[in-house]
Amino acid sequence: MPAPTDDSADCIFCKIIASASPVAEHGACFAFHDKYPVTDGHLLIVPKRHAPDYFSLTADEKKDADYLLHQLREAIQQEDPSVTGFNIGINNGFDAGQTVFHCHIHLIPRRKGDCENPRGGVRGVIPGKRGY
Repeated sequence: MPAPTDDSADCIFCKIIASASPVAEHGACFAFHDKYPVTDGHLLIVPKRHAPDYFSLTADEKKDADYLLHQLREAIQQEDPSVTGFNIGINNGFDAGQTVFHCHIHLIPRRKGDCENPRGGVRGVIPGKRGY
């Protein structure tokens, strides 16, 4: 596992921002498809500026990311009526599972029946803690 870095020259997301067409963008943020999606339509929202985690975002970056989350949720649900919910997730720090140290927000569309029991949602990041 690579060590966290503040070097944007080696950052895969900085390279994607510089070379790819976004699914959407607004102000200081850019959205693209996750390379390893957990469901169809799984997107990442990232700041255009290299920022290592959510806590290093500016107020404007947070506002622009929130705008994209709402815009993309609407677009996904209009395009795919089978989407009945979403998980929104951010991993901050190595011990929380962050592997790319450029802030990224996961927007994960969910569909009825996509897992046996969705109760607890993101609580499932710790084994045995999802059900309560």
